[in-house]
Amino acid sequence: MTTRRILLASGLSLPLPHVGRAQGDAWPARPVRLLVAWAPGGAVDTVARRLAPRLAEALGKPVVVENRSGATGTIGAAEVARAAPDGHTLLAMDNTYAMLPHLFRTLPFDHAAAFRPVTVSAFSPVMIAVHRDAPWPDLAGLIAAARREPERITYGTGGIGSAPHFATAAFAQAAGVRLFHVPFRGAGEAVTAVLARQVDMVMVSLGSALGQIQAGALRPLAISGARRAAAFPDLPTFREAGLAGFGPGGEGVVNWSGLAAPARTPDAVVARLHAEAAKALQAPDMREFLHSIASEPGGLAPAAFAALLTEETARWSDVAASGGIERQ
Repeated sequence: MTTRRILLASGLSLPLPHVGRAQGDAWPARPVRLLVAWAPGGAVDTVARRLAPRLAEALGKPVVVENRSGATGTIGAAEVARAAPDGHTLLAMDNTYAMLPHLFRTLPFDHAAAFRPVTVSAFSPVMIAVHRDAPWPDLAGLIAAARREPERITYGTGGIGSAPHFATAAFAQAAGVRLFHVPFRGAGEAVTAVLARQVDMVMVSLGSALGQIQAGALRPLAISGARRAAAFPDLPTFREAGLAGFGPGGEGVVNWSGLAAPARTPDAVVARLHAEAAKALQAPDMREFLHSIASEPGGLAPAAFAALLTEETARWSDVAASGGIERQ
């Protein structure tokens, strides 16, 4: 069983933790701030804003989402790391957090110890997509062409060191190819560049390019994850397309978003946050929303989430080295 499957099994199959009434009554004493380290409208922000009202209802206090974007998520993370560890300031993070030690020589917080992971909110597969008229009929054709002509095939990302940059570097490493990186200011611009045939391919979340795929402008070649996406049952996974070993368990890179609290936040607060978030994520309307953006509800237990962070932080070190991603 792969590490990711172990994490999913351990997190999603555990009963929700019991928190004593006295501890629950003591917290929260005032509104809870949920800081998103990215600009409004992105995947992390969207999921956080859907989850916040349900947490507020369960906790009996408002949960206010605030955006603190900039510096690859480190500005928002640093503010939460400095906050009082009393459960009234939380961070909405994503898998970019595991990449930070490989992007920056120094960080404004202790990457390994600044936070207590609470739970993963959602898992989102990523896919390789090309222009509808691209000459490669499938993933094998793209890889074969890239092997014949190293660095001839170009790919767009949301910038140097962005999550799509790391993900595509991991793909290139697994496929044994060299691609040419063209950074843009955001993933949306990279998708637009493929549509304009300025670059050959992108690796993005399915939700980020759903409209263009449905319109027939983009053609996906493969998607990450253990199984095919319900929205595109004919789209093979990377493993099915012949690229095993790409990401955990050979299933490809899977994006995630989640909740974390400052270090030294009490166990009872973390346990209750996990319990309420896991319950909210399983609500029918929340599951329907996540499926509409090609994502799966999370709910990992805090220990499993911490293990996932540790595993991915270590794994991205090798990808950064092979992809020429240097610390700034």
